[in-house]
Amino acid sequence: DVQLQASGGGLVQAGGSLKLSCEASGFTFEGHTIGWFRQAPGKEREAVACISDRDSSTYYADSVKGRFSISSDNNKNTMYLQMNSLKPEDTAIYYCAAGRDYGLGSLEIDQTYEYDFWGQGTQVTVSS
Repeated sequence: DVQLQASGGGLVQAGGSLKLSCEASGFTFEGHTIGWFRQAPGKEREAVACISDRDSSTYYADSVKGRFSISSDNNKNTMYLQMNSLKPEDTAIYYCAAGRDYGLGSLEIDQTYEYDFWGQGTQVTVSS
């Protein structure tokens, strides 16, 4: 079975750091776009950080540029989101996701429809 298991969320004070992890099983990241999304109460799910396997291009939401960093360890089949200088507005449920890239047409890595598999979400709460 294909599965993404996210972990690493928690409660942190503003200015602190957290590192989220997401381990994949049942498939490898090769040929997949991978990304982190978040959803705050009453808001739509938004892309936070994404990587295209096609050309290694990345996407970062403007609100996290310079503070968050996405990476992956293909040997461990695990993706990460390093979050520094956290702000209360970063509070949300964070989801990892992966989407098979068939190499056809354009790829909009910040759009949820590009992703086939989703993790269960991990809560990040930043106190002021």
